[in-house]
Amino acid sequence: MKDWTELEIGSVLFPFEKDGVETLRQHNNERSYTKESSYGTSVAHWRIDKPVHNSEICINCFNCWMYCPDAAILVRDEKLKGVDYMHCKGCGVCVDVCPTNPKSLLMFNNHEANEVALSKWPAKEEKKKREE
Repeated sequence: MKDWTELEIGSVLFPFEKDGVETLRQHNNERSYTKESSYGTSVAHWRIDKPVHNSEICINCFNCWMYCPDAAILVRDEKLKGVDYMHCKGCGVCVDVCPTNPKSLLMFNNHEANEVALSKWPAKEEKKKREE
């Protein structure tokens, strides 16, 4: 078994231990992943800032879930439930694609408690009127 730093550029890694088509029907936390897959290995040590989710503002549009390159957005029962910090590397794509005002996902220091981050959430910005 090779470490990811030993793999050749363009290597193909099969993430599932069993039949891929059948495994895809299961929720990602119920699947059986190989050790080499990104799901089986944490990338959290890369992160400096982390996205924090504010469920009071979220409209469950799932833009963040769709664009997250690491499948680190947690959705249960058709609602956004938070961020999987074991697999989130802090890229901020989820925050960039969030359409709410203020955004329901914002980046905070990785070491800041989510409760503290939520207490610092900005207020809704008023729309600026166009000058004619």
